[in-house]
Amino acid sequence: MVELQGIPVAPGVAIGPALVLNAEGYSIPRCHIAASDAAAEQMRLRVAIEEVSKQIEANRMQTAAVAGEETGDIFSAQLQMLHDPRLNAELTKRIAFQRHSAAYAVSRVLHNYATALRRLDNPLLAERAQDVLDIERQLLTELGAATRRPLEDLSESAIVLCHMLTPSETASLDRQHVLGFCTETGGPGGHTAIVAKGLELPAVVGIGPFLDKISDQTLVIVDGDHGRLIVDPDEETVARYRRRNEERRDLAQRLSELRSLPAETSDGVRIRLSANIEFPHEAASCLERGADGIGLYRTEFLYLSSAEEPSEEDHYEAYSQVIREMDGRPVVIRTLDLGADKMGRHPQVDRENNPFLGLRSIRLSLRHLDLFRPQLRAILRAAVHGDVRVMFPLITTLAELRQAKMLLSTVAEDLAVSGVPFRSDIPIGMMVEVPAAVLMLDRFVREVDFLSIGTNDLAQYTLAVDRSNEYVAELYQSTDPSVLSLIRRSVEIANANDTPLAVCGEMSSNPARALLLLGLGIRNLSVPPSSLPRVKKAIRSVSIEECQAIAERVMTFEAARDVDLYLIGRLRELVPELVVS
Repeated sequence: MVELQGIPVAPGVAIGPALVLNAEGYSIPRCHIAASDAAAEQMRLRVAIEEVSKQIEANRMQTAAVAGEETGDIFSAQLQMLHDPRLNAELTKRIAFQRHSAAYAVSRVLHNYATALRRLDNPLLAERAQDVLDIERQLLTELGAATRRPLEDLSESAIVLCHMLTPSETASLDRQHVLGFCTETGGPGGHTAIVAKGLELPAVVGIGPFLDKISDQTLVIVDGDHGRLIVDPDEETVARYRRRNEERRDLAQRLSELRSLPAETSDGVRIRLSANIEFPHEAASCLERGADGIGLYRTEFLYLSSAEEPSEEDHYEAYSQVIREMDGRPVVIRTLDLGADKMGRHPQVDRENNPFLGLRSIRLSLRHLDLFRPQLRAILRAAVHGDVRVMFPLITTLAELRQAKMLLSTVAEDLAVSGVPFRSDIPIGMMVEVPAAVLMLDRFVREVDFLSIGTNDLAQYTLAVDRSNEYVAELYQSTDPSVLSLIRRSVEIANANDTPLAVCGEMSSNPARALLLLGLGIRNLSVPPSSLPRVKKAIRSVSIEECQAIAERVMTFEAARDVDLYLIGRLRELVPELVVS
């Protein structure tokens, strides 16, 4: 039994066989062969190399005929790589002496070559890594070992182990068969983590290199509560985790009894508890768990879960489905929030040196009105079906906010001229996600109807930490005193101007941190649907006076670690059943 530690990003426990994908997303079993089979495996490899050589030569000739010999020489370079004596010698050695199958030898050797090239300071040589990976794919396909779409072709339950998952790949996971996942890279606040919570898949990221140590079908346990991946667990460990799952189910059953009760503290203070969603189908889960509304509808996943850019009708149908299903409850629709970590296909821009400080979110929308107008039209059209509010992300200047509001007015005028049913009187809000927004909040509140703090980005930009980077994951803390100070200032300004303020970041989904937010003066929380029962239980178990005492004590601490240890201790005292052992 081996226990690997990573970063917990989506709670829960999954037990099942591993589906191991290599860095390029292929499923290549770690296969060893008998000594007597080595010669036959060598022959399979030679045949595959010859077949791939023919394919590459055909590509070279076809490309040269269309684009010239110089362009065709790209494939000549691939042929040289394929027949490189050192490469072939290493492949032969792997098969003959380490008893690797031809496919596994190809996967390991060429992957190592590509990694070495990527590390070179010479950018021209580093770019050759893609050629190596292209050769790897062709050889593996010829050997019949590369499943082109392993995540799409699942027929049995599995736990996905891979180098990384993009938000779009995560959104496309088959929830009937994928029990959970673990990745080598990633951080706690990335959008892959957010999607995992939305899908309610136990997930651990940022484990570091481990894929070459695990074979397909090995029994593994994903502990999304503590960030652990347990490989080949013994019977006692499996039994312990199965008991934990039973306890979770029992707790979930007890918490479900709170569904129809309000999120109200023991001293009668009503808290608005809404849900964050990515997909229309999540609306049903929100209602089942007693959400007061949708506090954050992340619309970017319309772009990430489809092969085509969504049309105005795609937007309209998705929003209308949620609005109708919520049956009069408020639905806050956040406009396009694509960025460097969300892999938007359109529009393509030149590679940015620092994409997290580049063209993203509201900046991207205002630069590309062909994306923004259809979304705004769809929101105004869908608003006829219920209580809809629109919210703009990553606002940093008054000019951005005013430009977005002006475009919304222009779109409304266009709809009126066209005779299309719509509503233009919907409340307009903005995300508070950067220190600049907090510092200018006394100006912003005059221009909006409501505010929502996105603690994920607020922590990222305050602490200068890439929230999807496992190397600095320990620095990404939404309970850092600097972040808490910005939240407290936001509350003070919002209250002074009678402007509703919510927290919709992942911080609010943690029951212990939710109590801290109440103590800081927050009265509107929006959390993933799966977190609704636990957060409601925490709210109903405490008084505002107790929460204020928690906040007062926390604001004396100097480090996030001290804050979190104190919050867990207080939660254990006040609501012990919510503390995961």
